[in-house]
Amino acid sequence: MEVTTDQLQQNNSKQPKQLYLLFFAEMWERFSFYGMKALLIAYMVSELNYDDPKAYAILGSYAALVYTMPMFGGFMADKFIGYQRAVMFGGILMTLGHFILALPTDWSFFYGMAFIICGNGFFKPNISSLVGTLYSENDPRRDSGFSIFYMGINIGAAIGGFLCAYVAKEYNWHFGFGLAGIFMALGFIVFVYGKKTLGEKGLPPDYEVLKKPVFAFLKPEHLIYGGTLLTIPLVVTLFHQYHLMDYIMFGLGIIALLYVLSVGMKMEKGPKLKLFAALLMIIFSIVFWAIYEQNAGSMNLLAERNAQMELFGIDLPELSMNNFLPPGWVIILTMIVAPLWPWLNKRGKEPSTPMKFALSFIFLGAGFMVFYLGCHANESTGILPLWPFLWGYCLIILGELCLSPIGLSMVTKLSPAKMVSLMMGIWFFASAIGEFLAGKIGSMMSVPKEILAKNDPVLSLPYYADVILKIGIASAVIGFLLMFTVPFLKRWMGNVK
Repeated sequence: MEVTTDQLQQNNSKQPKQLYLLFFAEMWERFSFYGMKALLIAYMVSELNYDDPKAYAILGSYAALVYTMPMFGGFMADKFIGYQRAVMFGGILMTLGHFILALPTDWSFFYGMAFIICGNGFFKPNISSLVGTLYSENDPRRDSGFSIFYMGINIGAAIGGFLCAYVAKEYNWHFGFGLAGIFMALGFIVFVYGKKTLGEKGLPPDYEVLKKPVFAFLKPEHLIYGGTLLTIPLVVTLFHQYHLMDYIMFGLGIIALLYVLSVGMKMEKGPKLKLFAALLMIIFSIVFWAIYEQNAGSMNLLAERNAQMELFGIDLPELSMNNFLPPGWVIILTMIVAPLWPWLNKRGKEPSTPMKFALSFIFLGAGFMVFYLGCHANESTGILPLWPFLWGYCLIILGELCLSPIGLSMVTKLSPAKMVSLMMGIWFFASAIGEFLAGKIGSMMSVPKEILAKNDPVLSLPYYADVILKIGIASAVIGFLLMFTVPFLKRWMGNVK
C-alpha cells in the first residue's frame, strides 16, 4: 500500500521545522506588542492625566480595534494576497507604529497605536493560519504544535512586558515604546529571512486575480495596501470619539455572525455543523477574554496602587511583575500542558475541545477567587503582597491554555478550507469584543479621584475587591453551565477531536 506524505508526517512525532521559524517571528512581534500594551493604561493615567473611566475606555477601544482588524486582514489574505504577503505588510506597519509611539510629540500616541492596529490585522491571523498549513487534517501533532507556538507568543510577551515596563518606569516612557519597536523590527527580519522555507504555503490563492488591474494601473494588492493606510486617520478619530465604539462593535458583531450563518446554511450537514460548533465556542470565548484581559487594565492599576511585591526581601517592580507573571506562567505551564494532550490522546483520555473550553472558565474563576482572598486578607493595610498575583495568575493561565491555543487549533480544524483565515480573523474579533467589554468591566473598578487624592490604599482596595469577587463567581458558574453543552457540540464536530 502506498504511504502518503501526510501519513509519514503524522507518524513522525517531531514538529515541522517551519514551526520554529514562525515561533521566533511571532515571539519577537509579541515582545513588542505586549511590551507596549503593558504601558498604555499606566501612561494614560500618570502622564496624560486621564481619569480612570477615560483611560479604561481608550484602552478598551484600542484592544477592540487591534483584535477587530484581523477579521479584515484574514479575509484579504484568503481572497487575494495570501498569508505570507499579509504577514510582511503587517510587520512593516507595526514596526512603524512602535517607532512613532517612541516620539515624544502630542500626535504620536494615537497615530502610533493606529499603525499597530492596522498592522496587527494583517500579521496576527495570518501567521497563525500559516501554522495551520504545516499539518494535515487530524494530524495528532496539531494541538501540541499550536501550544508550542503559543509558548513562543508568551516568551516574547513575558520578556517584553517586563523590560518595556521597567525601562518606561525607571527611565522614560518613550524609551519603553522605542524598545518595543526594536524587537518588532527583529521579528520582521526573522520572518523575511526564513520565509523561503515555507515554499508554497501561504502564497496568494490566485495570481491572475491579484495581477489584474481593477482601476487604471491599480491592482487589488495596491488597493488593499492603500485602503489600509487611509484607514489610519479614521482609527485616530475613533480614539477621540471612543463612545462610538459601542455601536461599531455591536454592528460588526451582528454582521460577522450573520455572514457565518448565511455561509454555513449553504453547506452540507457535516461541514455546516462543524462550522456552527466553531462559531458557538468562539462566542463563549468573548466572555473569557472580557474577564481575562483585566490583567492589562484594572489589574495593572491594582498592582500600581495596592501592591508591594517582594521576593526573598527584594522589592520587585509592581507594573513589570504584573505584566511578566501571566506570560511567564504560560511558558512554564505550556511545557506541561503541550505534551499532556498527546499523552492523554494515546490513552483515549484527552478532553474534547468543548470540555477544554469549560475547564478554562473553571480555572479562570478559581484564579480570581485567589485575588479576592488576597484582597480580603490584606484589607487592613490595603496592600497586596506577591502571592495573590503569583498563584492567581497560575490558575488563570491554566484556563488560558485550555482555551486560547486550543481555539486557534479548533478554528483550523473545523473551518472550511476556503474560510480558515477569515474564521481566524473572527476568532480574534471575538477577542476584540471581549477586550472591549474588559474595558467596561474595568471601569466598574474605577477609583474616584477624591479617593486617589487621599493616597490611602485602604480606601481604594474595596473598589477592586468587590468586582473581583463577582468575576470569580460568574466565571465558575459559566464553566459548569458550559459542561452541559459538551455532548451536543461533540456530535456537531463529528470525527474532529
